[in-house]
Amino acid sequence: MTRTGILAGGNFIIDHVKLIDAYPEQDMLTFIRSETSSNGGGPYNVLKDLAAMRVGYPLAATGLVGKDTNGDWILRDCQSAGIDITQMHQTDAAPTSYTDAMTVTSSGRRTFFHQLGANALLGEAHFDFSRTQAKIFHLGYLMLLSEMDRLLPDGRTVASRVLEAAQTAGLLTSVDLVSADNPQFGQITTAALPFTDFLIVNEIEAGKATGIDIKSSPVNLEKIQTAARQLLRQGVRREVIVHFESGAIVAEKSGTIHHQPSLKLPPGFIAGATGAGDAFAAGYLHGTHENWSIPDRLKLAVTTAAACLTHPTPSQGLKPVAECLKLAAELGFR
Repeated sequence: MTRTGILAGGNFIIDHVKLIDAYPEQDMLTFIRSETSSNGGGPYNVLKDLAAMRVGYPLAATGLVGKDTNGDWILRDCQSAGIDITQMHQTDAAPTSYTDAMTVTSSGRRTFFHQLGANALLGEAHFDFSRTQAKIFHLGYLMLLSEMDRLLPDGRTVASRVLEAAQTAGLLTSVDLVSADNPQFGQITTAALPFTDFLIVNEIEAGKATGIDIKSSPVNLEKIQTAARQLLRQGVRREVIVHFESGAIVAEKSGTIHHQPSLKLPPGFIAGATGAGDAFAAGYLHGTHENWSIPDRLKLAVTTAAACLTHPTPSQGLKPVAECLKLAAELGFR
């Protein structure tokens, strides 16, 4: 069998994105200037991004939503984007997950208020890799999937078992985390790493997973590279990809490190930062699927992340691959 396409599983969320004047102190008030609802959650965002990029190979979703209006909305939205929902499930045991994303108009910085909902019930029984011919399985977000994050008596997690099943079926695996405070962050991540071909994280998550103190500003490339190498030693099979505001690095199992600066963005370019990390992942996964070189994958990934910033929702700023790459020629790199 020649495998083609990307299957993405995990969090399927409706994001309620609200643009606000400023993030208020507790007990104080700020004004909501506009609001929209859109796709949210790593796999959902990545699939919608890839659809907007017009990648030309099959896209499929696997996840759990409620038997409610929001759940029906997600299924219709996926179908309208050409995403296969054969392995999407609905439950009446919990509502569809949603997030209120508060985005400060002047900076694009955002804060999230999240309802776990049906995503918390997603488990091993919801995944059947015998029913897919996809080349890559992308799972996200660990730390935001209660059953998948559950530690088993042998030190494994449910997520690690799902990833192992995907690899056994012949798929490459990609994993994304979420920047959450979880006392078991290291254990949950470590359990998944031996069954992860590509780990795509930001610098905060890389620090939490390794215990290395990585400050977001100013970025410390040496510490990020150290964390990436440690994650490879802990089990990642091929590549650790770490993205941050000023760029991204890839650490290969061979020891090679690649660095790519982000684009130079003019004033007023950023309409919102929600989903930028997932847009980066979509760009990198597309290049991986198409067997591009790592430098070319990174170049596309930082341009898809930049395209995402042009709209306050996670995916409406994405454009076809060639148009995303034009941003690099127009704006240049840092």
